[in-house]
Amino acid sequence: MMENKEDYKIYSTVEKQEVEWLWYPYIPYGKLTLLQGDPGDGKSTFMINIASALTRGGLLPDGKKLEQIGNVIYQGAEDNVGDTIKPRLEEAGADCDRVAFIDDADMGLTFIDDRLEKTIRSFQAKLLVLDPLQAFMPSNADMQNASRVRSIMRKLGKVAEKHKCAVVMIGHMTKSSGGKRLYRGLGSIDIAAICRSVLMISRDEKNPEIRYMYQVKSNLAPESNAVGFVMNPDKGFQWIGKCNIDKRAEAVVCSKKATKKEKASEYLRIMLSVEDVPSAEIIRRMDRIGIKERTIRTVQKEIGIEAYRKQGIWYWHMPEPEEEVDEE
Repeated sequence: MMENKEDYKIYSTVEKQEVEWLWYPYIPYGKLTLLQGDPGDGKSTFMINIASALTRGGLLPDGKKLEQIGNVIYQGAEDNVGDTIKPRLEEAGADCDRVAFIDDADMGLTFIDDRLEKTIRSFQAKLLVLDPLQAFMPSNADMQNASRVRSIMRKLGKVAEKHKCAVVMIGHMTKSSGGKRLYRGLGSIDIAAICRSVLMISRDEKNPEIRYMYQVKSNLAPESNAVGFVMNPDKGFQWIGKCNIDKRAEAVVCSKKATKKEKASEYLRIMLSVEDVPSAEIIRRMDRIGIKERTIRTVQKEIGIEAYRKQGIWYWHMPEPEEEVDEE
């Protein structure tokens, strides 16, 4: 007579593993990530640029180079693959031979569709983007039904873990301005609860061309700084890099009528608000948004940015402002 197999396991028998990251600490491999934001704030463009970097082993927004090249499944439900998604991928510099999508013209795709795992496995995808997540809920699933939503998300999470594929779901926010940011996503809060990382994109209040991505939940690593980027109608998409939006909230952000020097001053403050950045990288980034080196160096001197050399590379550093001493 066979003994019944125990339903439990002992933790001492479990092999310890390290979390692997597509982009530390924002997007882990093998886990679910939720990217939220209001319509038109640049969520899709943001992820297309991350996906494109993965296909060619490019630089991440914080300047770190991706350690490996990977394949991507970009599944968009709102945009046409030919006239919108592919042109955006090409503009972002993606290797389109490494980007696939599931043809769902005859049968809609859902989170629990076996075609997702089949395509991840056969295409050996390292990143799956579902845009927007609301379009992939099964027709019989109520997004306010906690147990149903958690069941669906757990199945998707197991697929991600099994194939060590990062899954990023893009979600639209509600129009309500009240309440915590984590709770403003359309549908059940249980989606955010299952995700190991929740990211949010918002516009700068005074200059809508500047956007910020920041973390509102992180289960696997300490939350990190916000990342800024610019979406300019003429110059296109450009990373700004890490920034401190708490400090930025107190600063005056340049308006559409701002001069080149005013724009240079604000962009420099954003880029250097968290860490020192190589001067060549600053000049390269700002040149892409129409600000020339001569203007940048003039502003550098005017606002007191310091330069130093480390391992043959020149860095710029923004000194902390001196604290005012109250006179008695």
